[in-house]
Amino acid sequence: MPAKDFVHDFVKNALIKDGWEIMHDPYFLPLGKERSYVDLAAEKILIAEKDAHKIAVEIKSFGGKSDLVAFREALGEYLFYKAVLKDYEADRQLFLAVGKQIFEDFFEETAIRKIWQLYQVQIIVFDEKTEEILKWII
Repeated sequence: MPAKDFVHDFVKNALIKDGWEIMHDPYFLPLGKERSYVDLAAEKILIAEKDAHKIAVEIKSFGGKSDLVAFREALGEYLFYKAVLKDYEADRQLFLAVGKQIFEDFFEETAIRKIWQLYQVQIIVFDEKTEEILKWII
């Protein structure tokens, strides 16, 4: 079982506040004989469409390491999970959840923005203090 980032529960609570139902914590992804886990899987019923919108969320706190090292690791994990999800559950969208401060201080830098845009990383920006989702970047 993977270790949880210290902001895991903040993101989980923010998703619940936003109307999402947490279906898996963590979300198991089969990969041959190996096991892999994304931090959360959630679903939201869209009344107008009468269909479930499904997401998987990889949560990163960016604490302890340099932001660049943490970003490289997060990007690698994101792309890995995206590839596995494509075969396992293609209708589930993958998101990378990051706190407001790291998003503003690091992810908004032009060079870093170009990288996550190049790889089409979908991002959830959350506020740790209020446990609210501030932005969905698709």
